[in-house]
Amino acid sequence: MCVLATAGPGGPLATPVRYYHRDLTLFFTSQAGTPKLRNIRQEPRVSIGVFAPLVGQASSRGAQLFGMAEVLLPGSPGFDEGMAVYRWQSDAAERGKSVLEVPRNPLVRVVADRIVYTEHWLRREGFAPRQHWSRISADDDETEPSRG
Repeated sequence: MCVLATAGPGGPLATPVRYYHRDLTLFFTSQAGTPKLRNIRQEPRVSIGVFAPLVGQASSRGAQLFGMAEVLLPGSPGFDEGMAVYRWQSDAAERGKSVLEVPRNPLVRVVADRIVYTEHWLRREGFAPRQHWSRISADDDETEPSRG
């Protein structure tokens, strides 16, 4: 699970969603016409928070991803590839639907352009607890960790 943050006419909206990923691209499905899809269509810039459960205050660990959301509809380029990443069969089984038919719901793809990773245990290794990554270009990624 993650928390998707969008912005719309009514203000910010934070929505828990089940996601799957391939590299730095996240995918999740939605029912058509939901507030999150309306917001994405009006303002595709989103933030996604992915975090681990706390086991103590010093164990805070998670990532905030920033990127552009794109709504993929059945038949559009990228839909079938995204559904191959998204493990829709588990959703279908939970909802009592066929696991043989790919759902026709909108699929959202978010390619991360920037990531802020927080892990307080990194201090023990001499790194800053907050690491920043941003995409320089499609073929060249900046991945050098920050020393604290």
